[in-house]
Amino acid sequence: MEHIGLFGGSFDPVHLGHLLMAQAAREELDLARLVFIPAAQSPFKPESAPTPAPERLRLLRLALAGKSWCEIDEQEIQRGGVSYTIDTLREYASRFPQAQLLYLIGADHLAQLSKWRAAEELARLAEFVVIPRPGQAEAPFPAPFRGRWLAGFPLGVSSSQIRARVKAGLPIDHLVPGVVAEAIRNNRLYL
Repeated sequence: MEHIGLFGGSFDPVHLGHLLMAQAAREELDLARLVFIPAAQSPFKPESAPTPAPERLRLLRLALAGKSWCEIDEQEIQRGGVSYTIDTLREYASRFPQAQLLYLIGADHLAQLSKWRAAEELARLAEFVVIPRPGQAEAPFPAPFRGRWLAGFPLGVSSSQIRARVKAGLPIDHLVPGVVAEAIRNNRLYL
């Protein structure tokens, strides 16, 4: 059975924590492919407008350059509006009926899973995979979700921290790939 990893998020901006999570998933889950799925708008952050999609996609392409095992799926951005994971999982389940879908999430999302749209259907369509933040203990998955925790490379970095550092004029060079840091500087993003 083919294992397909799906990694949704704002990626605003993509950072080394995202890339380390992807690498751990690839190694620990025997993934045939890993798909990054940038959201148009998070349903859990309705008050914050993300950086325009073309900029986030450009940074994601730069970060994934040369990683032939990664893909980018723009369907949530193309749909526009609020991005709901259930819409994307339905599409993947339809396209790949024989595959096992593994949906990657950060540990901070685990407690909220039961609040995601169509939670019971989500739980049927995919297994959820979590990488903890440093020092965070494994927690049970809320019913009816099933999943597993990866050993991975926990890294205490977030996109919001990176945006705040850029705004404060602090370096981000070892938090994002070098080409992403350069693109953020050159395009004056997050100021």
